[in-house]
Amino acid sequence: MTELTFEERNLVCIYSGGGTRLETIAALEDMRRYLDPDEAELLALTDSALDKLRGMDDTAFAGLDLIPDFDPEDAAYGE
Repeated sequence: MTELTFEERNLVCIYSGGGTRLETIAALEDMRRYLDPDEAELLALTDSALDKLRGMDDTAFAGLDLIPDFDPEDAAYGE
């Protein structure tokens, strides 16, 4: 299994909601339907995360460290 990247892991954290692998896949698929074609980077990230989630089993998913780890350099805090 290919490991999730930093960005994929954070995306999965947002959409997992503490749920199962299949629930997370469903949430990401639902979110993906609302993305516009000009959101190519987020579409690619979502597709990559979905491919990896589909390729793992529930045990591997349960073993993921799904604690968000946002880089303060990438976020605007206090604005």
